[in-house]
Order: sequence, then structure tokens, then C-alpha cells
Amino acid sequence: MSRIQTTFTTLKQQGRKALIPYVTAGFPYADITPALMHGMVAAGADVIELGVPFSDPNADGPVIQQAGERALALGVGLAKVLGMVQTFRAQDQQTPVVLMGYANPVERYDQKHGAGSFIRDAAAAGVDGLLIVDYPPEECADFAAALKNAGLDLIFLLAPTSTEARMQQVAQMASGYVYYVSLKGVTGAASLNTAEVQAALPRIRQHVHIPVGVGFGIRDADTARAIGEVADAVVIGSRLIQVIENQPPEGVVAAAQDFLRPIRAALDGPAPTVAS
Repeated sequence: MSRIQTTFTTLKQQGRKALIPYVTAGFPYADITPALMHGMVAAGADVIELGVPFSDPNADGPVIQQAGERALALGVGLAKVLGMVQTFRAQDQQTPVVLMGYANPVERYDQKHGAGSFIRDAAAAGVDGLLIVDYPPEECADFAAALKNAGLDLIFLLAPTSTEARMQQVAQMASGYVYYVSLKGVTGAASLNTAEVQAALPRIRQHVHIPVGVGFGIRDADTARAIGEVADAVVIGSRLIQVIENQPPEGVVAAAQDFLRPIRAALDGPAPTVAS
């Protein structure tokens, strides 16, 4: 059983939902990421999504685009991201780490280091799962099989526009968890409709029988609590990036923790009562 599967199994037994913060590797400072990862775990993160900086993202809004550009300007590429995970693993052998990004850096890594080298090196560094935005299920069967052989989970996106056929395709290939994009648009949008998400999850679960996390547009404890009522995990990225982007190096970890702790409390606490 992978670290991701173990984490979700434990949370389910506890009646709790996963908090999955997303940060761009190497942002806002090239060497801050391992300490930031540890800090987020201390604040209640169950899984960490680590964004791989890429020059031409197509699913990310301006906040994460700018974070990626800043990390790239600091010289942070995929090899350094794997090094960050390895550094994190020296002190944390339990928390799952998912790399989220695009096909280009992965394929370029294999071109530079040899076929299959990325999966080998990711597994050796302690990566647990991959979410490659532009690898649809019909085009990555071999990649998925290679990941499975290396003990890594392959996570796919579903969206409000996903058809029944697409859900079935994803269900056949995905492992770890499925990431439901809660709105039509890019990361960081502020128009999340929690009622629509709550209506969509039962339809997804007709086909997908692994945990379902929800992201895009979740910005605070209230929306996280509402999504957590129906999802297995809540993913928060753009708002967290905004919280840390202008912090001095010594303030980054504390700022992230101050943001995440109320969200953790909201996910774990009882549902708010409504006055009659």
C-alpha cells in the first residue's frame, strides 16, 4: 500500500478529511521548500502537492504562473525539485508528496538522463504520486504502468465538463486519489459554487472508487469546510501562494502555518449550526 493509500485509509478510519496544500517548488525562495513542507505538515497537512515550475502552464491562473516564473528565474528545475523531496524525506517518511506539473519537464528529463530516468529518480527521491495535467488517460497507459511498477500513484483531473466516458477512463487508470477541478477555469478563480460541487461528487463516485479531492477556488476555512462535507480531500494552492509570496525568508513558514491551521480546524470541527 502506497503512502497516499495509507494516509487516506487512516483518515477514513478517523472520520477526517485530507488537507492538501499546494506550493510551487522553489517559491518564494529557492531553498525554502523543504522547510515549508515540514511546516505545513506541522500545521495539519496530510498530503503535499509540490508544483514543478514550467514556463507554459495551461491550467494555472496568474498567481501560480507568476510563482512558477519566479522559481524558474531562481534556477529551479525538475532535478532540483527531486532534490527538495529527497531533503524532506530525510526527516519525514510518512507524509505523501505529489508532484503536479506538465509533460514537458518530465519528457525533457528523460531526454537528458535516459529513458525511464524520471520515474526511477522520482521514486528514489521519495515522491509518492504524479499529477501531469496534460497526460490524459488515453495517451499515458505505458507511463501509468511504469509508475505502478515503481510504486507511484498516477492522479488525474476531472472537471465539471467531464463526461461519463471520461470518468470511466480515469477510474480505470487512476490511483491514490482523483482531483476534481471545482470550476470551469484556471487555478485561483474566486467563483466557487459549493452547491454545484456537492451535487457533482455523487455522480463522480458512481465511477470512481478511490478518494476524491477537490481544488481550484478554495480560499478559506468556510469553503474548505463546505467542500470537506462531501469530498475526501480539500486542495488549496493559489491563496496559499498569495499568503507567502511577499514574506521575508524567515516569515514564510509561519505565514503558511497561520493560514493552514484554521482550515485544518474547520475540516476537523463539527459542522456549524444554523440558527432557527
